[in-house]
Amino acid sequence: MNDEYAGLTTEGIHQGTRMIDECTTEEMLQLLHREDASVPAAVAAEIPRIGKAVDVLHRVLRQGGRMFYIGAGTSGRIGVLDASECPPTFGTEPWQIQGHIAGGDSALRLAVEGAEDDEEEGIALIERCGVTEKDAVIGISASGSAAFVVAGLKRASELGAATIGVVNNKPSKLERVCDICIAPVVGPEVIMGSTRLKAGTAQKLVLNMLTTCTMVKLGKTYDNLMVDLKASNRKLQDRSLRIIRAATGVDADTAAAMLQRAGTSCKLAIMMIKTGLEAEEAERTLARFEGNLKAAIRAGTKVV
Repeated sequence: MNDEYAGLTTEGIHQGTRMIDECTTEEMLQLLHREDASVPAAVAAEIPRIGKAVDVLHRVLRQGGRMFYIGAGTSGRIGVLDASECPPTFGTEPWQIQGHIAGGDSALRLAVEGAEDDEEEGIALIERCGVTEKDAVIGISASGSAAFVVAGLKRASELGAATIGVVNNKPSKLERVCDICIAPVVGPEVIMGSTRLKAGTAQKLVLNMLTTCTMVKLGKTYDNLMVDLKASNRKLQDRSLRIIRAATGVDADTAAAMLQRAGTSCKLAIMMIKTGLEAEEAERTLARFEGNLKAAIRAGTKVV
């Protein structure tokens, strides 16, 4: 038995759920819900470090760098999920925010035995991605000891990249190799060692904060409207029209016409309606303000 793993909070035995196999269905659900309800407080305690990470990610992406999630098992899947949601939600390019899991994409569906212990592959992944000092790498590991993640983050640091750890134990191996360590400690799981439960929930909350707040700072929203979304299906097309109407007060027909004139760019359509500028000039103004719609509208309105 490895004493290092035995000492991890995430590997502890929860004294309050020892008899879960004798509970009624409702009693089991109450136990799970009670434990899940404790997760937000653990995340809240890490907000100062999450804030530092957001500022780093904002700087990196604003300067043309990339953001990488690396993880194994549940942690890797959560990273891939968060990264894959950014293009449709915030209009990012697929290369800007990437999620990578130990064992490759097949590990998203089936466990790849030993993948999290592969230090060499963690290093090789960082090198294949061409990570440089312009980028940021976020390593996710509930235990903070997954060799794939620790080695990958260490290599990224050697290459000059900004490094961030998301873990559920203090202290951890991951903490030693990253610039910022976000560590919501949620305690033993309802089922011993099943870190897809509270630890996974905490990780998802943290990643939600990292990307959402970074995107807001990058001007990807107007108020709380996701104006940089890509209308890639009917639902998102309808959402684009509702966002345009909410931001400008125009009727449905006007919103549809302006969205078409803007080449299906929700943000550009709002800019054109708000300023009266034609698409080309509105686009140039947006570019001058790095996509910040509010700032561009103020400037464009003065021109008009």
